Amino acid sequence: MTTALSDRDILRELEPTAERLLNDHLRKAKPWNPHDYVPWDDGRNFAALGGIDWDPGQSRLSEVAQTAMITNLLTEDNLPSYHREISDSFSRDGVWGTWVGRWTAEENRHAIVMRDYLVVTRAIDPVSLEQARMAHMTTGFAKPDEEQQFLRSVAYVTLQELATRISHRNTGAACAEPLAERMLQRVAADENLHMIFYRNISAAALDLVPNEALRAITSVVTRFQMPGAAQPSFRRNAVLLAKHGIYDLRQHLDVVVRPVLRAWRVFERTDLAGDGERARDELHTYLTELDIRARRFEEQRERAAARQAERAAAAG
Repeated sequence: MTTALSDRDILRELEPTAERLLNDHLRKAKPWNPHDYVPWDDGRNFAALGGIDWDPGQSRLSEVAQTAMITNLLTEDNLPSYHREISDSFSRDGVWGTWVGRWTAEENRHAIVMRDYLVVTRAIDPVSLEQARMAHMTTGFAKPDEEQQFLRSVAYVTLQELATRISHRNTGAACAEPLAERMLQRVAADENLHMIFYRNISAAALDLVPNEALRAITSVVTRFQMPGAAQPSFRRNAVLLAKHGIYDLRQHLDVVVRPVLRAWRVFERTDLAGDGERARDELHTYLTELDIRARRFEEQRERAAARQAERAAAAG
């Protein structure tokens, strides 16, 4: 198409696709109840009701599992900010409004079930968790104010939903606790369905406005940050989680970015010109650089693990 389309124009053109994808989602989504994933028999009162407050010895989770759980939960807690951003980028009317409402309702279950599980099992310090929740939600989440906000938003949430799915599943495995793993597998299944909706909307946008969509995708990929980046101590926690394989650069590149770009046929398209071609070249360069960074991190992690093993052998 030769005439530039506004966000409103794109939304109108893609509405039939969104309706079809919403109906597909509703057929595939399985209803579930957060309370079914919480071992309520493990619960007991805290000091305010005559019980005993939390202490570290009560947790059955490792430091890595606790950090991953807290990071994932605080990310889910910030749903009001995500809802605002998505509803502003999409629309509150018609099928778009229906999707945003449904997505928000499904996402809200994730924070509910994770918090209930963590508090009931005393897996983490509930006071510190509440303080971090207040700080994180007060900061909120905001994407840059740019033109073609819809195209950037839908590209971002495609990557973010898949990244979050990977993080949840790996966190469940790191917990080494069957109930936690089952709960997070359920949450991850939701995230996957959400990713599919956004990925397919982005694919339709690429067919509609290929150059504009490719510029948006390149902007998102090259500047991507996880939605929890504003959390207290996020950088330190992210490094810890990367070292232990919860979510690292290699996973981001090979399990998130590359599969999504393949689904969009980014490097096979023949309908790009001008800015679109330049954006694709920029994206290719960035992926090459990211692969180098991921390899360096893996080498550093391996050397650190070897040093730790040597120290343990010497001490033993």
